[in-house]
Amino acid sequence: MTHRPEPAPAPPSLTQRRKAATQLDIARAAAELFTEHGPDGTTAESIALRAGVALRTFYRYFRSKQDAVAPLLTTGGDRWRDALAATAPGVPLRTALEESIAASLTPAGEAEAEALRWTRGLLRAARTDPAMRAVWYRVNQESEERLREVLAVLAGPAADPLEVRLAAAAATDANRIALESWAETDAPVAGPDSPAALALRCLRGLAGGLEL
Repeated sequence: MTHRPEPAPAPPSLTQRRKAATQLDIARAAAELFTEHGPDGTTAESIALRAGVALRTFYRYFRSKQDAVAPLLTTGGDRWRDALAATAPGVPLRTALEESIAASLTPAGEAEAEALRWTRGLLRAARTDPAMRAVWYRVNQESEERLREVLAVLAGPAADPLEVRLAAAAATDANRIALESWAETDAPVAGPDSPAALALRCLRGLAGGLEL
């Protein structure tokens, strides 16, 4: 596996950090209300009130009440791609994928464990809410596209683009299926039936024929 050096991204500005913090506050408020009252019992107005922002601020960041949970659903994927991009030279791509998936879905503390539990609640709510399911599928599609870029860098210019694309699809689906399956149970965030364990099982099944 060959690495091409990439310039370090510029750190986020204060304005960007404040925007991200506001979006996350709104997302947490939305998740709380969806859990307490369900999608039908939750409105954009109630989310804005719970988050302590004006309704116009809510709509500045999100198109709908369901769209407001997207920041919570993307956090794990961002952490996963960051871990994968930091893979040391010489590590096989399959190994890098497995290690990064396990790291991103294994909570290092209570904050990450709580994020997984929020995801479980949102995925349960999405079963009866088509708009929330659409947000979940969109988040996964965008994650797959960004993952493909990371894998292309790690695999190097000689890698087959189709194999890279298949690897990104298999890894993204492994995470998605694992989280959806875990959300249907009351299994803990760690252990043999945890998201990390299920995702590794899914990845090995879905990516078994890949040559990367």
